[in-house]
Amino acid sequence: LFLFFFPPQVLLLACAEDLECVPGFQQKVFYIKKPFEFTEDQLVLNLKFDDCKGNNKLNFEVSNPNFTVELDGNLVALKNVSEVGKALFVHARSEHAEDMAEIFILEANEEPGALKEILKLEGNLGIPRQKRAILATPILIPENQRPPFPRLVGKVIRSEGTEGVKFRLSGKGVDQDPKGIFRINEMNGDVSVTRTLDREAIANYELEVEVVDMNGKTLDGPVRLDISVIDQNDNRPMFKEGPYVGHVMEGSATGTTVMRMAAFDADDAGTDNALLRYNILRQTPTKPSPNMFYIDPEKGDIVTVVSPALLDRETMESPKYELVIEAKDMGGMDVGLTGTATATILIDDKNDHAPEFTKKEFQATVKEGVTGVIVNLTVGDRDDPATGAWRAVYSIINGNPGQSFEIHTNPQTNEGMLSVVKPLDYEISAFHTLLIKVENEDPLIPDIAYGPSSTATVQITVEDVNEGPVFHPNPMAVTKQENIPVGSVVLTVNATDPDTLQHQTIRYSVHKDPAGWLEINPTNGTVGTTAVLDRESPFVHNNVYTALFLAIDSGNPPATGTGTLHITLEDVNDNVPSLYPTLAKVCDDAKDLRVVVLGASDKDLHPNTDPFKFELSKQSGPEKLWRINRLNNTHAQVILLQNLKKANYNIPISVTDSGKPPLTNTTELRLQVCTCKKSKMDCSAADALHISLTLILLSLLSLFCKSF
Repeated sequence: LFLFFFPPQVLLLACAEDLECVPGFQQKVFYIKKPFEFTEDQLVLNLKFDDCKGNNKLNFEVSNPNFTVELDGNLVALKNVSEVGKALFVHARSEHAEDMAEIFILEANEEPGALKEILKLEGNLGIPRQKRAILATPILIPENQRPPFPRLVGKVIRSEGTEGVKFRLSGKGVDQDPKGIFRINEMNGDVSVTRTLDREAIANYELEVEVVDMNGKTLDGPVRLDISVIDQNDNRPMFKEGPYVGHVMEGSATGTTVMRMAAFDADDAGTDNALLRYNILRQTPTKPSPNMFYIDPEKGDIVTVVSPALLDRETMESPKYELVIEAKDMGGMDVGLTGTATATILIDDKNDHAPEFTKKEFQATVKEGVTGVIVNLTVGDRDDPATGAWRAVYSIINGNPGQSFEIHTNPQTNEGMLSVVKPLDYEISAFHTLLIKVENEDPLIPDIAYGPSSTATVQITVEDVNEGPVFHPNPMAVTKQENIPVGSVVLTVNATDPDTLQHQTIRYSVHKDPAGWLEINPTNGTVGTTAVLDRESPFVHNNVYTALFLAIDSGNPPATGTGTLHITLEDVNDNVPSLYPTLAKVCDDAKDLRVVVLGASDKDLHPNTDPFKFELSKQSGPEKLWRINRLNNTHAQVILLQNLKKANYNIPISVTDSGKPPLTNTTELRLQVCTCKKSKMDCSAADALHISLTLILLSLLSLFCKSF
C-alpha cells in the first residue's frame, strides 16, 4: 500500500501539528493506491485518534462492513475484498470527542491533487466537509452472490449516537418496486441485501436514509445512499446482427478490408468483463491457403492476407468462404467467456476473361420466305454466370446490308440466337455469309482484350420453295357505273410467278364474290360481269364492292397467290324517292289546320336526289279540301282548308327527284279525322265510318257485276 501524507502547511485544516492537543483524528484525510485485492487481516493503515482526555470508551465505526478499526487505530480487512469503491469513512467517538477520517482509494495511474481538488472530490462524493449527523457512504455489492441471505453489505453511521432513535430506509429496492431488496437495521444502521442482484437488470440504486425518533418524527436526513452493483463476468459475447456476409473483388490487394464483425457483451463496458478480442477459429474451404483472411483482434475487421494472384475466383475450389469467428471477453484471456458466429465471404467476379466462340464457323439452312431463329451460336466464358462479366452481347459486323438478320442473347444459356427477320429470296441470293462478334455486358479489365476467338462466321444456305404467284398491283382498283350490261369487262388482272427459274404457267379463279356478280377467264385473267352491278346493294360498302381472286401456278404441289379487287360504283338515277310518314291524324274541330310535315328520301346519290318536288294529285269534288306547301329541298307541309267530318281520307301525293331523267313516285297519305274531347283523341268513329262505306261500295259493285 502507498500512503500519501501532506505537509502541515497544506493540511492545516486536516491535520493537527500544534503542541496543544486538538481533539479528534490527528490526520483526517488519507490516500492509498488500490491493490488487486485486500486480503483478510491485512493492515491497511493506522489511524490516530485523541480526545485529549484519555480516549475513554473509544469506539470506531467503518462505512464498509468488510473492514474494522482495532483499539490501537489499525484499519484491517475482515476478509478478502476486491471492490470497495472510491472511499472508506471511519467514525470515532469517545466520552469527550468524536471525529471523521476519510480514506480515498486511487487507481494505479491516479495521483492525488492539491488540497482544493481533494475537497472538490469529496464534495462530488456527496459528503460535505462540515459536521454531519448521518454518514451514508456508497455501498458496492457484487452481482450473482449466493445464499445465505440477508447479507450485510454496509453501514449508516449517526454521529450523535443511536440511542432512542431509529434508522429508516426508502426508495427503489426498498419500498418501491422492486420492493424488499434492501433493508436497514433500525437500531444500529446495518444495511443488508436480501437476494441475488443482477447488474444487467439494475446497475445502481439510489436510496434515502433518515433518522427518526420512536414516534416516527424525522430528526436527521434524509441523506442519499448510493448502492452500486459490481459487475461479474456472467454474460457471453453475442453476435446480434447476423447473418454476416462480406464481398471482396477477386485479385484485390493484400490487406483489403472485407467486412467488420461486431459482438455485444451485456457486462459492464468499463471492465474487462466486456473487453472483447476477436479470432478466426476455422476457415472453409482451406484452399488455396488455410489462412486467406485475418481479423483485427480489437476492431473485428476482416482483411485479406494472401497475394492478389491467389485471390483468383476462376481457380478457387469455391468462391465462397465461411469463417468461424470467436469473440472472447476479459481481453481475450483464457478465463474469458466466448461467443461465435459465421462470416460468409464471397469472392466477387471481375471481367478478366473474354467470351470465346466454341468454333470458328457455324452452318445454317433456311427456306426462302421463312422467318425465325435459324441457328444458336455457343460461347464459353469463365467468369461468374450471374454477372455482366459473363452475359454475352452479340452483334453482326458484316454480311447484313439488307438488315435481313438479327441476333439476340438467350438469357438462360448465353447463346446467340440468329434469326431471319426479313424473308430471304432464293432467286436473289442462295447463300449468305455473316461475321458475328461477341462481347460482355461489362467492360473487360484493362489488361484483357477481345481476341480472334470472340468472332465467328455463319454460312447460311437458302433453300428454294415453290412460291405463290404475285398480283400486280395488289390490291387492284377500278371504277364502273352501276347497272352496266351483263357481260361487260371490268379489267384484266396480272399475276407473275416469283420462281423465274421454274417456267411455270398460271391459272386464275374467283375466290370470293359476295354478290355473285363477277367471273374471270382462267387463262388470261379477264374479269367480266355475270349480273347487274347495284350500288345500293348491301354487299357494297361506301360505294365500293370487293372481290378476291386466286392465281395458281403449275408447281407440284401448286402454289397460290391471292389478289384483291376494289370496284368503285358510280351512281345512276335508278331509285324513285319515297315519302314519309304515310299516316296523319287531326281533330274534327282543330284550330290549327296544318296537318303534317312530309319528308322525302332517295337511295341514289346527289345529284339524283333532292331537291324534291311535292305535288297534290287532282282533288275530286266541288271544292278543294287541302293543299301542300314546300318547306325546303326535302320537306313539305299538308294544310287543311277547312274542318272535316269524322272520316278517313286518302290524299294522293307525288314526289319527283332531280335526276336526269327525273323519277316520280305517288304515295297516298291516309288522313284520319277524329273526335277530340278533354285532350283525348278518339278515332274509332272514323274507322267505323270508313269500314261501313267500304262495305256499301263492295255490295253495290257485286250487284252491278251480277246484272251483266
